[in-house]
Amino acid sequence: MFKALLVSQVDGAHTAELVQLKDSDLSGEGVLVQVDYSGLNYKDALAVTGQGKIVRKFPLVPGVDFSGTVLQSSSPDYCEGDAVVSTGWEAGVSHFGGYAQRAWVPADWLVKLPVGLTLQQAMALGTAGVTAMLSILELEEGHVLPSSGPVVVTGASGGVGSIAVALLSALGYHVAAVTGRQENHDYLRKLGATEVVPREDMAALARPLESQKWAGAIDCVGGSALSRILAETAEGGVVTCCGLAASPQLSTTLMPFILRGLRLVGIESVRQPKQRRLHVWKRLAETMPLSLLDSLTETIALESLTECSRKLLSGGVTGRVLVDLRS
Repeated sequence: MFKALLVSQVDGAHTAELVQLKDSDLSGEGVLVQVDYSGLNYKDALAVTGQGKIVRKFPLVPGVDFSGTVLQSSSPDYCEGDAVVSTGWEAGVSHFGGYAQRAWVPADWLVKLPVGLTLQQAMALGTAGVTAMLSILELEEGHVLPSSGPVVVTGASGGVGSIAVALLSALGYHVAAVTGRQENHDYLRKLGATEVVPREDMAALARPLESQKWAGAIDCVGGSALSRILAETAEGGVVTCCGLAASPQLSTTLMPFILRGLRLVGIESVRQPKQRRLHVWKRLAETMPLSLLDSLTETIALESLTECSRKLLSGGVTGRVLVDLRS
């Protein structure tokens, strides 16, 4: 028997409760992993609280990512005792995910623990770190380099935003971090932000083209902030979009794309090919300042997950939340 958080829906009523499961309750194919850590992402918080249509079948164990040790494997790629990490795919959506002490998943969903990281550090990065690094790779591949000019990060106090700020700073970029919380200014500067931009500055209605401020951007919120960023990004810039916490709507024109040659790139972190995932994890292990990673990570027990999910959705969480499943 092992501990898990199970979400159910009966007659439209959503529940999330701690339960004891057996191995036979899992899918029983692929790789069986003893889960040490999982993360709390925005998508997970919606699944746990039932505030979004994330879960596709009930009952289900949420949790889109996890790290742990292989207990049993039908794949030649993994052996008992291997340390592994999983992010994305169908975990926590239509397949039992990381909020349990054991998980059966297809071998293709896993990568071996990157050299230089512990299981704890890998999951402190987790899906948020993968998303942030995918965004940075798009900037680099679009020739937005530290010498190109400032890069702006919206939702900078959240999980993806915090890691993006730290990574960009470590790579030598001038980072403008956007936040709506005055109390987080010092936190963002500690992560390496060169300047902190109040959220209200990004909320004002933008003309089709504004003065060119940014060489590139990592947008984690969508809505009016993304509209303004597109109007303010310099010629040849790259803007990545990886979140819609503010709004899924986008009001813009073709002018930034035609007259300034901008690229708007959506970041899909769920089904990346394995070689891309391996490259992302290698870059994360090489680039992320681990002392900063510790400083932006809060660790909670599975028992605190529902309460913390509500707090995250209300904007009360800064940085990353790590779920410890070892006891």
